[in-house]
Amino acid sequence: MHNAFSELNHFVEGIRNQISASASSVLVMQNNQIVNEFYSGNHNQSPNSRLIDEKSQFNVASIRKTYLGLTISLALYEGKIRSINDYVIDYLDDLNENVLGDTTIQHLLTHTHGLQDQNVRLFPSGTDWKYNNTGVNLLIRIVQKVFDQPLAQVLRERLFVPYGFMNTDWRKEKNDKLVWVDESYMCDQGSEANLFVSTRDLANWGSLHLNKGKHMGQQIIPRVVFEQAVSIVTPSQFDETLPRNGFFWWVKDKSRPLSEIGNDLPEGSYQSLGLYGNAVLVIPEYNVVAVRMLNQLEANPPEYNYINDIQEFGNMVLKCILSQ
Repeated sequence: MHNAFSELNHFVEGIRNQISASASSVLVMQNNQIVNEFYSGNHNQSPNSRLIDEKSQFNVASIRKTYLGLTISLALYEGKIRSINDYVIDYLDDLNENVLGDTTIQHLLTHTHGLQDQNVRLFPSGTDWKYNNTGVNLLIRIVQKVFDQPLAQVLRERLFVPYGFMNTDWRKEKNDKLVWVDESYMCDQGSEANLFVSTRDLANWGSLHLNKGKHMGQQIIPRVVFEQAVSIVTPSQFDETLPRNGFFWWVKDKSRPLSEIGNDLPEGSYQSLGLYGNAVLVIPEYNVVAVRMLNQLEANPPEYNYINDIQEFGNMVLKCILSQ
């Protein structure tokens, strides 16, 4: 692989050591070709643990939200959901109307719903931004309702099989391909944070969005479904410092202090980050997709700032691309 990326690979290795991960990988694609692929470490800390390679599947944690986001975009395209401005209570009839009455699907997708849980409100919907899973869990229930199938089943039938994602799925049982953290309590219906993805499959997920759903010359899902998922839908009157989101993707319009997208990245770039340090970044201006995988095992050390880390990762991807 091109040594232009050695600095990027070295950077991710440094993060791996800093956050007590046993494994890391980096993959960069440009113009639909792999230009950098790097694997390091083992599936866990025990001696003789399996080496990391292209078949290793990592738990991508919150990156799963982008798969949910695309499913919501598909539901909108197919008329199963009328509009992102629809109220959540129009779809789920067992909710507390006093708490959720004015909360829309748009608010759930962009972390602007203001809910701490389904009964406690932190701020009025659409007035502030707070990252949590309350909105995610409500949207997973809406998917089940409008498709009459669990999220994982919709994705398997509509995306994973037709697009050839052979190393992507919700897993509840250990096998030797999985970089296992502690997922044994999970189910395989898509309602939990146990989506396992190989490095190449995650890069192909980013690439699928970059190519607007076109795969090997075939347009399996309409391009508008992908375009919508990565367009900013955050309420427009928002505080300037707060991030902007598409359908869970963080989307760059301009540099914002609380955004995880690096300052150097061009407008239109979008990214998703997971709890264990995994990330997928798409830079349409340069036709680039970059992925990093980690399996963070312990709490962040005091000197580590994950926002600085993930911004620096994106900046460095761009620097390496431009230095080729």
